[in-house]
Amino acid sequence: MKKILYGFIAFWLFSTAYAQVLDPVKWKTKVEQKSDTEFVLVMDAKIDNGWHFYSQNTPDGGALPAVFTFKDAKGNYQLIGKTNESKYEKHFNDVFEVEEYFFTKSAQFKQTIKVVNPKLKAIKASLEGQTCIDGKCIQENEDFTFNLPEIKATETAEVVDSAATTPVVTDTVAIPEQSKEEVVKAVTTDKPIKKTNKSLWTIFLLSFLGGFAALLMPCIFPMIPMTVSFFTKQSKSKAEGIKNAIIYGVSIIAIYVLLGSLITWIFGAEALNELSTSVSFNLIFFVLLVIFALSFLGAFEIVLPSSWATKLDSQADKGGVVGIIFMALALAVVSFSCTGPIVGTLLVESASKGGIAPIVGMFGFSLAIALPFMLFAMFPGWLNSMPKSGGWLNTVKVSLGFLELAFAFKFLSNADLVLQKHWLERELFIAIWIAVFGAWALYLFGRYMLPHDYEKADKIGVGRLIMAILVTTFTFYMIPGLWGAPLKILSGLTPPMTYAESSNGLGTASAAKSDLPEHAHHGPHGIVAFEDYEHGLAYAKKVNKPVLIDFTGDACANCRKMEDNVWSDAAVLSILKEKVVLISLYCDRKIELPKDQQYISKTTGKEVVTIGNKWTDLQITRYQSNSQPLYVILDADGNDLSEPIGFTFDVNDYKKWLEEGIAKFK
Repeated sequence: MKKILYGFIAFWLFSTAYAQVLDPVKWKTKVEQKSDTEFVLVMDAKIDNGWHFYSQNTPDGGALPAVFTFKDAKGNYQLIGKTNESKYEKHFNDVFEVEEYFFTKSAQFKQTIKVVNPKLKAIKASLEGQTCIDGKCIQENEDFTFNLPEIKATETAEVVDSAATTPVVTDTVAIPEQSKEEVVKAVTTDKPIKKTNKSLWTIFLLSFLGGFAALLMPCIFPMIPMTVSFFTKQSKSKAEGIKNAIIYGVSIIAIYVLLGSLITWIFGAEALNELSTSVSFNLIFFVLLVIFALSFLGAFEIVLPSSWATKLDSQADKGGVVGIIFMALALAVVSFSCTGPIVGTLLVESASKGGIAPIVGMFGFSLAIALPFMLFAMFPGWLNSMPKSGGWLNTVKVSLGFLELAFAFKFLSNADLVLQKHWLERELFIAIWIAVFGAWALYLFGRYMLPHDYEKADKIGVGRLIMAILVTTFTFYMIPGLWGAPLKILSGLTPPMTYAESSNGLGTASAAKSDLPEHAHHGPHGIVAFEDYEHGLAYAKKVNKPVLIDFTGDACANCRKMEDNVWSDAAVLSILKEKVVLISLYCDRKIELPKDQQYISKTTGKEVVTIGNKWTDLQITRYQSNSQPLYVILDADGNDLSEPIGFTFDVNDYKKWLEEGIAKFK
């Protein structure tokens, strides 16, 4: 039954993938006048059912964000603020492992301007974005013209140089005019919203585990029996002791939730996400995590001023509910050396999710800390079963330090990927993780000591031994990644396979690069590929092979699925490596063409200013299609040898299509 279903879907995709130019987003524009010189440029989008048009704020690593460019602003008009957009939805993309922001059914964008040239009659703008359905994506390239009413010369203002032809990145502002009924329906019925909730649950669980780890720190764990004993002895009855312990626990939760709320309020729910996906803040997060890690490993202590704790203790001595609240605040301050790095890490991770994630994270963290105090107060007899404080607490602290150090490099990797500097490629990243986890394993086996270890143990406990074995196993698991192993467990953490010194793995880089033809590179699975049509065609003539044109995109989910699941098949991979010349044309590349190569498309009438525009125009003009992936086989002169084919589930069908096209090559 599953094969029949896949076959039907493959047939449908094949029959619809290339026979039409898709236009799922229809645009209307208007101009709203605010004053004699201020206007609001309004762009309304009507989106076909099932399609998603991506927000300007969608994070890096997934679909491409919308970018509006307002042209010839200097000397004519000023941009007032940023382009506002209506409310969007969120969806976690399993392929790119990033949360994406998009619109369904409709969207509205507004840009306020102030005219400074009274002779200005119209404003021209353009949009570059992406629209997708079920992993199939097309590029949105639209040109807008806004006709303005006559402007009074006496009302114009001095122009500001910063209002140039620079793409505008926007903040998210809900626009009242949008239909609330449509938004509510989308939120309550669209399946991807459940994945957003799932990501919040993930934040909660990770934060709860972080709180549990903090609970096992030397600065908190010994305080459980001391604090519980204080409540039970000072209270007049058992019921009062339980009540006081509950107030204490609730106060701990309130303090940390307040911290998360303040972070969200100060920076803004969506601003947190924008910050966490920027290069500068990824670098800041990297530095912070390294500092936290060094603190846990014993290089130094992160502490707050002792006067704070003294003042809080004096308030706690007053007793009553107020005193209990100050006791909870004192715990947070005194234990900062242990909890600070964990709280900081959790806030960093929560920031990458945006929205209320910092509040959810702090709730999970504080709940894990507060529960033991409340439960042991209710059942004091449990205190006798608690393990005694000892060196194992420092082992937990050091272990967290190694984890902090490893994950710090993930943020450094994010920054490098955005900049495309290739400073921290896949092999180097994996080598660093092998070193960190290898050092952790040796520590757990007792091969060396760190500053907070008082004496070297002659033997280690069973729990520590099991942990050492697990860490060692994980370390050995990563080693083949240096030679090109996929390391699926680390998918989304390590840089992608194509972001490496060699897609063939460590040790083969030099030989592989020396074998590459001019203008070529190693594509997926080590396939020799070109990214320019003319260069690839010239090479095909030289070696007398047919050409496989691959209309693809950096943010094309189905393109990655084809590469991972169809191209990886041994028979298909053999054909791609040996029998064709692969030319991958990225239709979403934002690299600007030289001025003398920019033109107006004869097919669409739109401006072609980027490499992505150029290959999209080629695809539309020649194959009447604008969705990726799309594949076609050509001879060395550029003549078609096959009908185009799009995404397919069936490896055999794709192999057969390849063989039939190649067979026509003479």
